Amino acid sequence: MSILLENVRKSYRTPEGGVSDVIRLGRFELPKGAHRVITGRSGSGKTTLLNIIGGIVTPDEGRVSIEGTDISALSEAARDRFRARTIGYVFQTFNLVQGYTALENVMLGMLFAGRVDRARAEAMLDRVGLKDRVHYLPTELSVGQQQRVSIARALGNKPLLILADEPTGNLDPATGDTIISLLKEVCAEGGETLLIVTHQPPVMAAFSDVVDLGKLT
Repeated sequence: MSILLENVRKSYRTPEGGVSDVIRLGRFELPKGAHRVITGRSGSGKTTLLNIIGGIVTPDEGRVSIEGTDISALSEAARDRFRARTIGYVFQTFNLVQGYTALENVMLGMLFAGRVDRARAEAMLDRVGLKDRVHYLPTELSVGQQQRVSIARALGNKPLLILADEPTGNLDPATGDTIISLLKEVCAEGGETLLIVTHQPPVMAAFSDVVDLGKLT
């Protein structure tokens, strides 16, 4: 799934009542099947960029094209449907529903796209090494295992694009390395486009395509 941002700007009100640009990009392009890391200092707008691409927030100006669809022109409901069908999101804080098992969390992600498939949910958990943990609650899993559940959930709907926001931010270094290797492996197998935002050097070192957001205009 290809990504193209043109003349995108996003600003927020400051506590003093002014306006501050968080994102200002003339052009940002990511071809289908690419694996890229976006880095930058804290507060540089990395998560905002990911949320704009994912349709979670809309830019004040500009065009956000995902595989030819201008999602910035869609209604909120249409963006939600588009994201559920085509984009998998891996969060730093996992965003698992605490009262649901690993299997139920993956199936819940499928529900938003209207195509719940228990067999695929089980297969995705098996793929991330949690075959024997499908009925465990998040509180019964390690933080690394919880992130594996979130990856399985992100892959559940056969997305064409995987967005990962600081996916190793809450993990120890060894577990973080394992999660990055897993993300690279599963996206290479399925041909998904992968975009990660991070400020962590070990994650940057794992990829050849690394871009500093502060240097993009």
